[in-house]
Amino acid sequence: MEFIERNILPRYAAFDDAHNMQHVMHVIKYSLQLAESLGADVDMAYVVAAYHDLGLEGPRAIHHITSGKILLADKRLERWFSATQIQIMKEAVEDHRASASRAPRSVYGRIVAEADRDLLPESVFRRTVQYGRAHYPEMSEEEHWERFLQHMQQKYSTSGYIKLWIPGSQNEKHLAELRHIISDKNLLRREFERYFKA
Repeated sequence: MEFIERNILPRYAAFDDAHNMQHVMHVIKYSLQLAESLGADVDMAYVVAAYHDLGLEGPRAIHHITSGKILLADKRLERWFSATQIQIMKEAVEDHRASASRAPRSVYGRIVAEADRDLLPESVFRRTVQYGRAHYPEMSEEEHWERFLQHMQQKYSTSGYIKLWIPGSQNEKHLAELRHIISDKNLLRREFERYFKA
């Protein structure tokens, strides 16, 4: 933990508000809860959660692959983990992406994928607005709304690409709430405006 807290977590300070220290701490906390409930190695779950978004130092589209490479290349981890464990953790980091076309390869991939999905509607709306404002500052409010609406429909709606890998998780309940709001465009617009103005 000392190694991660000193050398890995500070790197999240360079990322946008949707992928900052608050985000990685949420992913770590939820990953540890899931690891304990599933009987997985909590140390491995902790490392996977801590490294999962480091690839945002490069192109976002491949950040999950880059994150896995960063973990695999970090020889300091050999002090605590075997080569097999490091390979499993690398693959878990690669498998965390919400748009992945296949199921995660291990319980650690399922854990970090689930933990990375903070599906509390307020968190989803806030992070989507934060990301848009940080990456597209030239856009008007109406253009931000269109981007926000498209993202909600493509990712979180009943026909969206998001997948949950741990049945009975708190995310199932939150996703149902989220989909209810998305199905009502007027309600969704009010939520967007609330976070955009904040």
